[in-house]
Amino acid sequence: MRIHAADLVALPAADDWPAMVVVVRTEEGLTGLGEVGMRGREQAAAGLVEDLQSLLIGADATRIEQLWQLAYRAVFFPSDRHQAAVLGGIDTALWDLRGQALAVPVHALLGGRTRDYVPSYAHLPKGRPNEVLARAVELASQGWRHLRIGVWDPREPEFEPRRALRATVDLLRELRAGLGDEVELIIDVHTRLDLAEAVQLCREVEPLRPFFVEDPLRSEHLAAYSSLRRRTGVPLAAGEQLCTKWEFRQLLDNNLIDHARIDLAHTGITEGRKIAALCEAHHVQLALHNSLGPVCTAASTHFSTSASNVSIQEQAQRVASPLGAFTSTVVAGPGTLTASDAPGLGITADLSLAVALETGQIPQLRRRDGSVTNW
Repeated sequence: MRIHAADLVALPAADDWPAMVVVVRTEEGLTGLGEVGMRGREQAAAGLVEDLQSLLIGADATRIEQLWQLAYRAVFFPSDRHQAAVLGGIDTALWDLRGQALAVPVHALLGGRTRDYVPSYAHLPKGRPNEVLARAVELASQGWRHLRIGVWDPREPEFEPRRALRATVDLLRELRAGLGDEVELIIDVHTRLDLAEAVQLCREVEPLRPFFVEDPLRSEHLAAYSSLRRRTGVPLAAGEQLCTKWEFRQLLDNNLIDHARIDLAHTGITEGRKIAALCEAHHVQLALHNSLGPVCTAASTHFSTSASNVSIQEQAQRVASPLGAFTSTVVAGPGTLTASDAPGLGITADLSLAVALETGQIPQLRRRDGSVTNW
């Protein structure tokens, strides 16, 4: 099964930002899909796919591990972060092709089902505590048992860490009082705090028993998690900005996290499997990051269906595009995602709906003095 073409296309997804999808075609007429998570650098992603075509065109699509090794090690510098995200999209498309060629779902290629469905969580909106609580009660009544809030400054796009910290703690108290203990609450810091504020946030929310605090620190210096770990007992989650086993190893070898936020739109399935195995050896659970489009949702659901050490999976978007660009066989319920037995990822794309590949604008947050903070 030889690769005939590999292209990057933009397709309408559930939000206002098109999904970047790698489309890999074989000489036999099969089409595999994978999603790239490098938002804000779309033109760079397109250039990387073009650069990799010389390795891909004519290659045996069934040699997935070898193609990952060739693509990752084809240049002198390690292919991490932006390059790895593009490689991740290509890799996922190859797994999709393999499943289609063998007429089996991707979760069967990964060892089969370890669970009947994947537990998932929904995002709560920004807003006044009473408004957020009302939405949380509505979702809980539908059957959601895991809900997520973000660390948010009411004056956004201005972001003052201590003001945002206080607002987050107050909101979590409101939610815990209004929802009781049957609904688990997740706090996503989104790497917006420095160590001192992250420590204070984690210690203040400990009595409110969050399911985990996600990305409390920036990902450039992962050793900083050791200081935070010593000063709080709250469960910690990190990893959505990481792309390789070597990056995750820094967190795992030192027992710095409880939940690994693997994002298959950054790692691909091949590297994701290796990270998951490292996590299992360190008694760390998988909480897949999944904030992008339907292709990533399909891949993540197959992956989580087959993995033994899964705690939760993010479900921020719809399973299929309301604009008709994607048709998915993943079944989504309130707090559940179920992978079908359709071949490959069980998702198709209407490529005639492709839109121009334009550079998206990541929101910018600044402190009162004009200095930049992470979005």
